[in-house]
Amino acid sequence: MKIRDLSVGSARVKVEGKIINKSEPKKIKLWNGQDASVADALLEDGSGSIILSLWGEQIQMVDVGDNIQIINGYVSNFKKEKRLNLGRFGKIIKV
Repeated sequence: MKIRDLSVGSARVKVEGKIINKSEPKKIKLWNGQDASVADALLEDGSGSIILSLWGEQIQMVDVGDNIQIINGYVSNFKKEKRLNLGRFGKIIKV
């Protein structure tokens, strides 16, 4: 699947791309009161780009310049931006 083909609500997404940019992790408070770390990465392929939300351990799994594959991701809308998420069942694989 190409990034240009992703739409909000897409599930079981399998896509490959290159990490172009990665923000510094931020500490946030979750709805259940727990603390979490989150960072955004920009994933790009020849067709377009999308923000990839990285949580906890996922943040250290990728660096700028890495070519990765996302397996079993899903696309959501957060703050009027389309985002690719991994959730509990998604995986990041360096290629």
